[in-house]
Amino acid sequence: MNIRGAITAIVTPFDDGNVDETAFVNLINRQIEGGIDGIVAVGTTGESPTLTHEEHKRVIELCVETVDGRVPVIAGAGSNSTAEAVALTEFAAVSGANAALVVNPYYNKPGQEGLYQHFTAVAEVNFPVIVYNIPGRTAGKVTVDTMARLAEHENIIGVKDAVGDLAETSELIARLGPDFIVLSGDDALTLPMMALGGFGVVSVLANLVPDRVTAMVSAIDSGDYDTARSIHYEINPLARAMFIETNPVPVKTALSMMGLIKEEFRLPLCPMSQINCEKLRDVTSKAGLLNG
Repeated sequence: MNIRGAITAIVTPFDDGNVDETAFVNLINRQIEGGIDGIVAVGTTGESPTLTHEEHKRVIELCVETVDGRVPVIAGAGSNSTAEAVALTEFAAVSGANAALVVNPYYNKPGQEGLYQHFTAVAEVNFPVIVYNIPGRTAGKVTVDTMARLAEHENIIGVKDAVGDLAETSELIARLGPDFIVLSGDDALTLPMMALGGFGVVSVLANLVPDRVTAMVSAIDSGDYDTARSIHYEINPLARAMFIETNPVPVKTALSMMGLIKEEFRLPLCPMSQINCEKLRDVTSKAGLLNG
């Protein structure tokens, strides 16, 4: 298992209310053909909050089956219930996935000791765990001090850092050392975070342009910052467009424009406003992703 590089937070396509398994398989194969280094299934971008437990498990199983060992699979396994997060991580372990991505407990707003005990309980499953630190979605943040405590557990191997504070990321990497996996949780910050010592990115944008995200990450890894900067500025308008409305609405809309999935969401997510759709179509077209 080598969790680093460009890792796609893959969407979950729907068709008339059901998971579109054919489209999902096609998306995964397109990602691997584009050179991607890993797949995250059923994360936030995969609309995990509105999947049933049966759907959640099926999507992980199908992802593992389709990937067939070609790249690591990281299974979304977070919950605001520790017992549920433990159960999902147990399933990830038996499914053939390589690690679990476990988000901060949301809504409950536990303190740092509660966060520590939550992630430690999940790590006792004896399966690699990556903490997903995203205060903007969860109303809570794992501090650097708490992350340092968690990193002492042999099964807590890294963090998807979506805090959005490069100074904090720098402190985190300095404290935890070069072996602890730090992944950018924001496409726009991949270049600076990797320059600080990050391992790569869990990318929304890679759903659209896996080859370009992979090329940028590879350039950073090889020390070719001129190429990396060039690609960063090339794809940055598209990366910014992925958040003109709540993720994953823009990325799924763009994939629909490209003819790869149906434009379908589950409430409370809904289709984009017309004005934002037009903005997204313009950016996607300029990126050369639309036919005609």
